[in-house]
Amino acid sequence: MVNLYSDTQTRPTAAMRRAMAEAEVGDEQHFDDPTVTALCARVAELLGFEAAVFLPSGTMCNEIAFRLHIRPGGDEAYLHRTSHPIVAEAGGPAAFAGAMMHPLEGERGMFTAEALQAALRPVGDRYAPRSRLVSVEQSTNLAGGHVWPVDQLRAVVELAAASGLRLHLDGARLMNAVVASGVPAAEWTRGFDTAWLDFSKGLGAPMGACLAGSRELIDEAWRYKQMLGGALRQAGIVAAGALHALDHHVERLADDHELARLLARGLQDVPGVEIDAAAVETNIVVLGVADAPALVAVLGAAGVRMGALGPRTVRAVTHLDVDRAGVEAAVTAVRAALAT
Repeated sequence: MVNLYSDTQTRPTAAMRRAMAEAEVGDEQHFDDPTVTALCARVAELLGFEAAVFLPSGTMCNEIAFRLHIRPGGDEAYLHRTSHPIVAEAGGPAAFAGAMMHPLEGERGMFTAEALQAALRPVGDRYAPRSRLVSVEQSTNLAGGHVWPVDQLRAVVELAAASGLRLHLDGARLMNAVVASGVPAAEWTRGFDTAWLDFSKGLGAPMGACLAGSRELIDEAWRYKQMLGGALRQAGIVAAGALHALDHHVERLADDHELARLLARGLQDVPGVEIDAAAVETNIVVLGVADAPALVAVLGAAGVRMGALGPRTVRAVTHLDVDRAGVEAAVTAVRAALAT
């Protein structure tokens, strides 16, 4: 099976498994797990914050962050219409944080400061939701793994700050953006109140993410972690996998990006495929076809797994368990499927 469904499909390498097996552990809820403590300190420094908390998933990072920022009474959050909290978190920001979600339009999964400005509510209008939070996805997911241009992101951050809004960065694939752009993680998170880093995608760990912010916000995040049942006990076993990933799997993300470009270039010559190969920046390839579910089903039967994002859109994601031969086999399978 050539598994291009998502980079969440990665399996721990043998070296990562050894690091996990040898991890020093303790009760992380009581700050007695030295491996978790080391991971949180490292992520806080990497992202430029005072503190961080280890959580089971990136989705929980988003949920807790929204709860930290959204106040009672119908506060409004602004984010791209294709972003994860809108499309893939089961309405969690509304249910858990009481957030009014205001989807913004924009090319490649990104919005502009002008689009944000047009959406903001008049201050003091008791009939409207109160503008409160801006959430940014870096890199973009469903739109195709794009990296925000620095100037565009800075304009959004500056407008949000000038408008008195909180800022949250969804860093599910932040290190992909770092490797693709050469811009350090702490520069991407500058001006944000919270940000998180995922380990279970391109970094290849079996689970986990760290939410970072000020000491005050992270102390409060621990309360919501407890509320959601997120005590992890001897979590050093999985935190060791995350530390191993930071040590050994960051620079190699460039290999995933090159394989994604190889896949896109191969697919652009396949009749029936719509794709802009030149737009591929990281490890996500999005292609248009006449019948996405049908193509995905045929590919699955042929040993190639991709995901349908809708009736005409297919997503393929490269990661450390996919090599050049797998990408070439995927192109061949798509060509054969669409030729029938």
